[in-house]
Amino acid sequence: MNIRTPLPIPDSDDLEHQIQFDPDSGKIWMHESRMLMIHANVLGGLRRELLESLGWHRAKGILMRFGYESGRRDAELAKRVRPDLNTNDSFVVGPQLHNLEGMVNCKPIKLEFDIESGAYYGEFDWHDSWEGEHHIAEYGHSDEGVCWTLLGYASGYTSYYMGRQILFKETQCIATGHSHCVNIGKPAEEWEDREELERYLVPDPIINEIAVLKSQISCLRKHYEREGEVQRAPFSVGRSPGFQQICALLDKAAVSRVTILLQGETGVGKEVLARQIHRYSERANEPFIAVNCACIPPDLIEAELFGVEKGAYTGATQSREGKFERADRGTIFLDEVIELSPRAQASLLRVLQEGEFERVGDSRTRTLNVRVVAATNENLQQAVRDGRFRADLFFRLNVFPVQIPPLRERREDIAPLVEHFLERYQTQYNKRTLGITDRAQQALMSYHWPGNIRELENMIERGVILTDNNRAIDVGCFFPSLEDQPPPVAYLNDKGRITRSGSEPAARNRLIDQLLDAGIGLEEVEQLMIDRALSRNDQVVSKAARVLGLSRPAFAYRMKKHDCAQETV
Repeated sequence: MNIRTPLPIPDSDDLEHQIQFDPDSGKIWMHESRMLMIHANVLGGLRRELLESLGWHRAKGILMRFGYESGRRDAELAKRVRPDLNTNDSFVVGPQLHNLEGMVNCKPIKLEFDIESGAYYGEFDWHDSWEGEHHIAEYGHSDEGVCWTLLGYASGYTSYYMGRQILFKETQCIATGHSHCVNIGKPAEEWEDREELERYLVPDPIINEIAVLKSQISCLRKHYEREGEVQRAPFSVGRSPGFQQICALLDKAAVSRVTILLQGETGVGKEVLARQIHRYSERANEPFIAVNCACIPPDLIEAELFGVEKGAYTGATQSREGKFERADRGTIFLDEVIELSPRAQASLLRVLQEGEFERVGDSRTRTLNVRVVAATNENLQQAVRDGRFRADLFFRLNVFPVQIPPLRERREDIAPLVEHFLERYQTQYNKRTLGITDRAQQALMSYHWPGNIRELENMIERGVILTDNNRAIDVGCFFPSLEDQPPPVAYLNDKGRITRSGSEPAARNRLIDQLLDAGIGLEEVEQLMIDRALSRNDQVVSKAARVLGLSRPAFAYRMKKHDCAQETV
């Protein structure tokens, strides 16, 4: 009888610590990724439908790609939890997560790898595969292996971990009559049937066929559209009903000559919308001039907007045109229009009413044809009542008012905005992240956003800068204060049962009371725990760190702080 001895694997305490339950909000977390608990037979029913509707090969491909992506996500977690990558303890996070997630009882039998050189060979025994058991219950025994999601997981996990394509093959399976499943992984080029193995990881041709059909339908629609009708991209990024309604209004206003007043908080994207208005107008090929009225000193604002003649005042050594002349036949965007001086307000009113103006220090009247888009984050009507803004100018600007809602009132737009800014800054910084974690997404959705879209854009840029390639941006990149503060949840205790945070056993409370009564301070407790964790784990830093639920760098930092001796790395 061939006895296969599993390799020793470390305790999974550090991984179990990543699983948190939040029953109040109906969420389960694995680190910062949201997880789901679902009946295995329900997932098996989905598998059955795929087999019966798409056939064996297409169903196998879909399920392997499904598993592949799951494996990639877990490999990212492995590199965070156990950063010593070239050790077996770090690599077997995948098999251990396989166990914790209830997919299969995975036992490493042989594992040889080196990330730097790319060498890899892995042999694993799978016991109690959910997929194999379900297939037998539904269809009986098979002529070939059926653990497709598990195979995909193994390939996805190992390929991400190794930084190169590693493919797995099931050499025996319970569905073929064996007592357990065995799978072997090697670099793709070492498999003779590499092309066949890789074929299942390539997107299904049926998706391409659907894409071709959609393209053909789109072409037919364009063919039958009214002649001369312009087809345009969405007015702006956002899908909330309120914002879509605003975009529809601006889309209609853009093709007219009407003066538009954009109102909204700082950072809601008023200048972006103004540029879109210009781009979609008949003036699109003419100048677009943006002016922030708050940035110009009151005594210079007239000269900046309407120009100045030589000798008009000390220092005016030559004549020059103002912003309005530069915008002639185009569009001028006046941001923070409430900051205009009284004289500038009078001059702007004349431009709006008569289409004419005079440079500072000149008696010659000039005419122009310019479209005005004004913006403010204050209430202009209140400014009129307070005597800070001319009533007649307000009525001229208020022909087509648009109130832009703050981001906190259009949370449906956060996800598409995140994708938009990710694409922009990944291109700018030549990076490719895996998006943002589920917990980071939740934090963005619940944030108040006082700085609106501008603040979101800045957060995404910072996240892209701080995150390594092929990593997901975590919540700490956006909100550093939340990095070590998981939400109130429940966790798995040492007996595998769910225990709510904040309901520690009485014994733990008694121990804390004893420490307090003994006058032992927090710093001393931390040092004692570090020393004891090292002592219990033969001075191996990585093992001691896992016992305390810390990353190795965080543990090393605390060792240095307390001047602890480090004997074994």
